[in-house]
Amino acid sequence: MEDEVDRLVTAWRRERPDLDVEPLEVLSRVSRLARHLDRARRIAFTEHGLEPWEFDVLTALRRAGTPYQLSPGQLLTQTLVTSGTMTNRIDRLAKKGLVERLPDPSDRRGVLVRLTEEGRDRGDSALAGLLDQERAILVELSPLQRGELASLLRQLTAPFDNIP
Repeated sequence: MEDEVDRLVTAWRRERPDLDVEPLEVLSRVSRLARHLDRARRIAFTEHGLEPWEFDVLTALRRAGTPYQLSPGQLLTQTLVTSGTMTNRIDRLAKKGLVERLPDPSDRRGVLVRLTEEGRDRGDSALAGLLDQERAILVELSPLQRGELASLLRQLTAPFDNIP
């Protein structure tokens, strides 16, 4: 079975035989797959009235476990955004009733961000929708192939995730 990346690589090998275009065979497919995944995520989140960034914050809080709260700094670490961006996101989510700000009992100047029941329900529903979309993307792979692919991708992403 041939795909668009095969055609792209063939064209570059013809036009630039002096270059080793092998990285395109893997990374162009990863890039194309990321675009398809982004579309699937947007569909899943839109069906539940969420933006992708809202899902990211809500699910970071949900993964924290009961009582589903984190400091803004912890949310920054998990969502990879700036402090100003996170403040804006928390404000917008609080306005929608999906999170609430609480005083941090261990730091009089600090706050904690807690998931509301509505935020938990919306995040949980969107996660179920996302998983349905992702299963559809992976349908052509056997469970063994999925495991192998996950392991190979982990080798590529781990160095980026472990930068101090």
